[in-house]
Amino acid sequence: MKRYPPAMPEMQHMVHGSDYNPEQWLTWKETVWKEDMRLAKLAGLNSLTVGVFSWAMLEPSEGHFTFEWLDEVMDMLAENGMKAVLATPSAARPAWLAKKYPEVLRTGQDRVRNLFGGRHNHCMSSPVYREKVRIINTKLAERYRDHPALGMWHISNEINGECHCERCQQRFRAWLKEKYGTLDALNQAWWSTFWSHRYTEWEQIESPAWNGEWGTHGLNIDWHRFSTWQHMDFVARELEPLRQYTPGTPCTTNFMASYEDLDYVEFAKLFDVVSWDTYPTWHKEAVIDTAYDNGMCHDLMRSLKGKPFFQMESCPTSTNWQSVSKLKKPGMLFAQSMQAIAHGGEGSLYFQIRQSRGASEKFHGAVIDHYGGNDTRVFKEVSKVGATLKELKELAGTTMSSPVAMIYDWDSQWAMEDSQGPRNKGLHYLEAMLKFYRGFRKQGVNVDVIDMTCDLDNYKVLALPMVYMFKEGFAENVRAFVENGGVLVTSYWSGIADDTDRCYLEGTPHGLMDVLGIRSTEIDGLYDWEENSFVPVPGNELGMDKTYTCKYLCDLVELRGARTLMTYGSDFYEGYSCLTVNEYGEGKAWYVAADADKEFYGDFLEKVLKDSGVSCGIKEEIPDALEITVRENGNAKYYIYQNFGTEAVSIPAPEGEVSWIYGNGNDKLEVYGLAVAKVIV
Repeated sequence: MKRYPPAMPEMQHMVHGSDYNPEQWLTWKETVWKEDMRLAKLAGLNSLTVGVFSWAMLEPSEGHFTFEWLDEVMDMLAENGMKAVLATPSAARPAWLAKKYPEVLRTGQDRVRNLFGGRHNHCMSSPVYREKVRIINTKLAERYRDHPALGMWHISNEINGECHCERCQQRFRAWLKEKYGTLDALNQAWWSTFWSHRYTEWEQIESPAWNGEWGTHGLNIDWHRFSTWQHMDFVARELEPLRQYTPGTPCTTNFMASYEDLDYVEFAKLFDVVSWDTYPTWHKEAVIDTAYDNGMCHDLMRSLKGKPFFQMESCPTSTNWQSVSKLKKPGMLFAQSMQAIAHGGEGSLYFQIRQSRGASEKFHGAVIDHYGGNDTRVFKEVSKVGATLKELKELAGTTMSSPVAMIYDWDSQWAMEDSQGPRNKGLHYLEAMLKFYRGFRKQGVNVDVIDMTCDLDNYKVLALPMVYMFKEGFAENVRAFVENGGVLVTSYWSGIADDTDRCYLEGTPHGLMDVLGIRSTEIDGLYDWEENSFVPVPGNELGMDKTYTCKYLCDLVELRGARTLMTYGSDFYEGYSCLTVNEYGEGKAWYVAADADKEFYGDFLEKVLKDSGVSCGIKEEIPDALEITVRENGNAKYYIYQNFGTEAVSIPAPEGEVSWIYGNGNDKLEVYGLAVAKVIV
């Protein structure tokens, strides 16, 4: 396991930073800016993200550039030993640009052009907008390419949305022509003979709309794919001057967890470093459940490039946009920041350092609130994060080795949202993912969250929760994985359709029926108030001895060699198999036929891991609310313990000779506390 170089050059330690909008305080720069620097250093910040929404202050009128204030900010950062994550301002254009060139504004699904306002209200196809972005980015790159403060480029901000203007329609048709070649091929892929929606001219094709075509599922999923490509094409052009003038400066953008509208697997290929904005709803549910949810997102981001990432934004206290703006309880800011590091992150950053005085985000939490002092609870906790990251500098450049992989697939998610059966009230895809993830992570086992194109050779266990759509060749790769000794755990509603959302013929799960030893025959969609149960078969080989609840979807399977461990407890399919296992080649394949409760996955996957010989290296039982992750560098393993429970817990020590680089393993770990053990390997 290699050690990675710093994600931000010249920074040999963890990044601790924050968004900074000094242009909002330009009138008071002599006092406010100096105080910002003093407090930032006091809080242990070593990086500030600047320029994200600064276009109107950098180019107040067309062709008139005013970089002097940014020069001062960059110089100030350098003088104080800080690095700038310097942003391109394309996420929000100035009013003059929209007024003079209305074509740059986005058109909605209803084909009505937007008015000026908001963010990401731009057409990605617009030649004017592309050129204006190229000009401002070139100016930034030329001006700051040799500046000592420049540490990283931040491209736009939380990229999202779509445009339905005529120019985008033409680009969509061109994209389809390149993909399919002929209309006959497109019609076949989309099954468009249905409802007499067959296309005879390319110009007949329109993007999906509530007042137009919405029932051609192949069209819908290709529009999602095109929208990802459209954004990528725009960003690729945006990156060109930065790569030209600052080839050694890494580029990132801030992703948004499992944001549904863009395929981050593809998008991540454009960037040197993955970063994402982390805004969990802490204290809404059991904290450990939220921690697992957030941890899965961290692991997804880390897995996109298989190397360290950044938590680019997190809120120091409460947001302004969630339905209820809940305060982070004492210790939670610290715990969330450390969780990013635990899951392979290289830094923890905030939005923002100084709270805005007016407009939309005036009540969004910040390191420095409206009061402006350093004696607040939040400021003290941010300072603790800064001090801790310095103590944990040994972790910089280390990463994670995972014996378990889970498949997360944007295409499947898009297609399932369209599927019109077996439940139009929700198939609960992400919830199913989380149940699997939680079951593995309760055992302290690292998990990669990967896509169908990834190499499977380095994993011992592969989980396919509701992988509805199989890409070409995927079933063959999974088959080889099991045949060569891998352990497969898959679920209902997997291998149902191909990559154009046409149902597979000749049985499902496609290509894996013999591997799993079953065939799916029917699937029952349950009303929200309905439930069934998993009943253990006496003497089953895993020793499953509890009855569990299942809801939403119940798959009825025909056994073709598999053995039954649990059966349904009621309805006309009472006694049908709902948990099976089958040997195939040197490996094993488990099938979960229904949406069981999280307790089932906790018990079942614990037994599967033991049966597979997979462990995190801790023999003692792990307390329920204790999250354990392991980072390593080839010479040492670092066991990172976090308590997301309601009371202090004992720390189960790993095997080997242990030294503690943070905390004390002999003490109980307090609520939201952190401990880090080092084991030489």
